[in-house]
Amino acid sequence: MTSTTATGSADVAGFLVSCGLVDADARLSVEPLTGGVSSDIWLVDDGVTKMVVKSPLAELRVKDDWHAPVERSRSESDWLSAVAVLVPGSCPEVLAYDEGSHLLVLEYLDPAAHPLWKHELMAGRVDLDAATAVGDRLGEIHRLTSNQPGLADRFATDPLFISLRIEPYFERLVQRYPQLADAIRAVVSRTLDSRFALVHGDVSPKNILLGPDGPVFLDAETAWWGDPAFDVAFCLNHLLLKSLLPDHDVDIHVAAVDAFFSAYAAHVTWEERSQLEARVAGLLPALLLARIDGRSPVEYLDAPHRTFVRAFTVPRLVESPPGLSGLLRDWKAALA
Repeated sequence: MTSTTATGSADVAGFLVSCGLVDADARLSVEPLTGGVSSDIWLVDDGVTKMVVKSPLAELRVKDDWHAPVERSRSESDWLSAVAVLVPGSCPEVLAYDEGSHLLVLEYLDPAAHPLWKHELMAGRVDLDAATAVGDRLGEIHRLTSNQPGLADRFATDPLFISLRIEPYFERLVQRYPQLADAIRAVVSRTLDSRFALVHGDVSPKNILLGPDGPVFLDAETAWWGDPAFDVAFCLNHLLLKSLLPDHDVDIHVAAVDAFFSAYAAHVTWEERSQLEARVAGLLPALLLARIDGRSPVEYLDAPHRTFVRAFTVPRLVESPPGLSGLLRDWKAALA
């Protein structure tokens, strides 16, 4: 067996042999992939089949000191396995998982046929059909999982969700904006008290491939049984932030938000749509501000646009926005 030099490549190769995915005498290429913030990732090729292997990092690759439990790999494996049954094609197939080493093996999806949604958006290619498809598929996942009560116990991962989402995003804001503490913690309380469906926890364009058979969701390390409004707001947050990029049209970004939410809302059966929409609208200002002043700020906004986000979000955390449509109207007006 041969492999390219990479930290952990020998362990990866040995694991693949042990679980029968490759032959012991295969000429194996184990290539480390760059860009992962929360995991080491390798592309493995035995000359016939390609696959992806992930190993979670105990300390994330961000500017701030951010430690995270490696047990989150189990949550990802479970989310992918559960959702693949309910909505086939909506996520990569899990080929193997080892709870001891936290190694997760996934099918490889060719980037030529599965462009990354973030790359499309960053390039200014804001496709309303793509936004509709993502909203529709996410809504389907939430609707179908909401009807699977056994998932609530399987994904009782509150400590993980708090460690990876509540603390770095919201509690970090409380430290920086103590005058907003009550408002931010009210948002957190509503989120943690709303238990309806299986939440992905990181529905970001960087984790969504636009496949030939519909969107494919990646990186479900923060999976949690809880508030589906979190997934919706987490994704819409990125669509709004990218409208601030040079030469990007705010109108088309807001139209993409509308398209996403309209498709998503058609699936809401577990509660009144207005209730979910109110939580989305309440979460958005906090998430927008968190991606500026939280533990994991977006990398693509300059100082003036960061100042704009602060000026827009702080008053809307003090006084909740009048629904999602009102928030979008205000966003467009402020940028105009």
